[in-house]
Amino acid sequence: MASQDWVEKDFYAVLGVSKDASAADIKKAYRKLARKYHPDTNEGNAEAEAKFKDITEANAVLSDPEERQQYDAIRAMGSGARFQAPGAGGTAGTGGFEDIFGDIFGGGGGGRRRTSYSTSGTGFPGGGVPPEFADLFGGGGGFGQQAPTKGRDRTASTTISFEGSINGTTVSFRENSGETFDVKIPAGIKDGQKVRRQGKGESGAAGNGDLIITVNVTPHPFFKREDNNLRIHVPITFSEAALGGTIEVPTLTGKMVKVKVAPGTSSGRVLRLKGRGVKTSKVTGDLLVVLDVAVPQNLNDEARAAIEAFAEATKDANPRESLSDKAKL
Repeated sequence: MASQDWVEKDFYAVLGVSKDASAADIKKAYRKLARKYHPDTNEGNAEAEAKFKDITEANAVLSDPEERQQYDAIRAMGSGARFQAPGAGGTAGTGGFEDIFGDIFGGGGGGRRRTSYSTSGTGFPGGGVPPEFADLFGGGGGFGQQAPTKGRDRTASTTISFEGSINGTTVSFRENSGETFDVKIPAGIKDGQKVRRQGKGESGAAGNGDLIITVNVTPHPFFKREDNNLRIHVPITFSEAALGGTIEVPTLTGKMVKVKVAPGTSSGRVLRLKGRGVKTSKVTGDLLVVLDVAVPQNLNDEARAAIEAFAEATKDANPRESLSDKAKL
């Protein structure tokens, strides 16, 4: 995106967050708006499609710390800053050229040593102004000649399903020209990870930059991802917990596998199934099965009598006997 566009667009307002919003606040605001204006839920709604494009663009910049820092700097400069060449013509309080850049890049002010940026282009390595400000000043003219460089990288974001993150998927992007291109999302990608599409950034004398895509993953209602492991909760009956047994649990592939429940299992116990988690190109995680003892809600006469008989047979057992000792300060 050109710096002039950044001056004109208030990405914080687009996402409805303050300028000092944390990364978590920005992510939360984006997800809320993305769900509301996503094309899949607003088919044929041009206004919603435009809104979704705006919030995606805003999130792409503000969710990247480096991009956000550059955006804030350019917005601050575009809010009315004026530049004056240093020298005899400058007066106290006018804020010369080096004062503006000194604040941004750590120099100037408070009697500290300032770095001078002359029109010969010696103020930065290789000469000229920083690349993020080049188009704001009309390119390199008057600031010295620079060696040809690649175009700047662009950023974007996309939201994929949980299944797509597990098995891999392909996402299509549309250029302003109308051209579309596909980006492959690798299997096992995590929420918030980035994918690079080479050559789809801004054009430059030494070639195009790249497109950096932040991938957001829609959560699954049953499988909870923890790094490359998956955690699920599986209910077991009171008798299975007390006496032990064999139960079946679902896996990512949809296949049911059998696991043994040990006698005397308490609610919350975790069983680990090796190699049943998320598979990436480098590693495969495990499936963590949390056993939850289900308390029967509706008892017939026979079941109630059986439990009453059990209670009578175990009335001397007190699982809370040592609580008072544990609670002492």
